[in-house]
Amino acid sequence: MSTGVIIALIVIVAAVAVVAAAVTILARRPQGGRSLQRRFGPEYDRTVARHDGDTKAAEHDLAERVRRHGSLRERALEPGVREKYVVRWAAAQERFVESPREAVAEADQLIGEVAGARGFPDGQYEEQYAALSVHHGPHVLGYRRVHRAALARTPDGDGAGTEGLRKAMLEARALFEELVSPVRQDASSNGAGEKPSAAPTASTRPEGSAPEGRAHLPWSFTRRQAKGS
Repeated sequence: MSTGVIIALIVIVAAVAVVAAAVTILARRPQGGRSLQRRFGPEYDRTVARHDGDTKAAEHDLAERVRRHGSLRERALEPGVREKYVVRWAAAQERFVESPREAVAEADQLIGEVAGARGFPDGQYEEQYAALSVHHGPHVLGYRRVHRAALARTPDGDGAGTEGLRKAMLEARALFEELVSPVRQDASSNGAGEKPSAAPTASTRPEGSAPEGRAHLPWSFTRRQAKGS
């Protein structure tokens, strides 16, 4: 190999290293408003409302979450463990017909357990929720609503009685389905960029089709079937 070729190869390698370093630096910079909106979905609007419409303060809050939890890499669930979670969720759905509040409490506990098993902070709800919002922003509000419904006598802000509980369960189910999905090779967030699409959830897949890599979760009750609480 000639000296010229060797020098050319060294230059190419150095250029690739510089580009990679630049991409890494850019990825770690605070995200702008549009990027945060895409990443967090409805959670972005909730955070803005919580800051009384102060977009700058809300985006600072969300960017801080990305800084703390963006590098978290989700652990895969063993097939047997995943199946146990799926069975427990199906049982909670069945229980809703007779005992809506008990079913919601079980759903709240179950999401917390699955999130912990996937590597999210375990034990502190708010910290776990913040981490989940970074990686599952479009569906994380379901967890907040089912958690509040489980703690309150009536689901504050989500409707009254059984109907509010039903809506909380339906929204939480979308997050649960993402959490029991197999971890894809390209699904881990790098701490700043947008996360690639997860496996189809109840809200995105064709009606009646089963999610990729997991058993279909039948929804066993309707508004008329559930008894009042």
